[in-house]
Amino acid sequence: MVLEVTQIGNPVLREDCREISLEELRMPEMQQFIDDLIETKRDANGAGIAAPQVGKPWRIFVVEVKNNPRYPYKPEADLTVCVNPEIEFLTEERYLNFEGCLSIPDLRGKVPRCPHIRVRALDRHGEPFERIVKGITAGTFQHEDDHLNGILFPDRSDPKSFASWGEFAKRYEDDVRESVTAIVAEWGE
Repeated sequence: MVLEVTQIGNPVLREDCREISLEELRMPEMQQFIDDLIETKRDANGAGIAAPQVGKPWRIFVVEVKNNPRYPYKPEADLTVCVNPEIEFLTEERYLNFEGCLSIPDLRGKVPRCPHIRVRALDRHGEPFERIVKGITAGTFQHEDDHLNGILFPDRSDPKSFASWGEFAKRYEDDVRESVTAIVAEWGE
């Protein structure tokens, strides 16, 4: 089922989300919620989505990029469900990522992101995993993790970088494609 995406101004987007116990995670209702979260992300053409973006203050997010018309320049990323994630930066380097958000329609902005991270989390079945993520995809994981801590991308952006989606497409998308190519060449996907 496609869920309603929570919009900026809703207090749940500013909450520090709570961890999910293994008992909760294994409940059929939680597994259905994860399925619904994935379906909602796909329906909205998001690169990722976090539980507070559908009104739940839980430490869960999903990331997936497959032929995404909203982000045609992003490398593909397999579906990853992260429960109670922790992100560790593996370099001091940062790049500027032009981000958007399903909870903030028609706004883009540049956000400094780490191009090399380690993600530790539980999968949807409660199994721990660890994954090294690089490049633009690392920025997507950080964006979704920020949601779990009540942080939205404008909080990390220079307001002078803000653009509507239309202006972004006209003025910046080609530059972003070149930037993504350079980041992928240096760091991988």
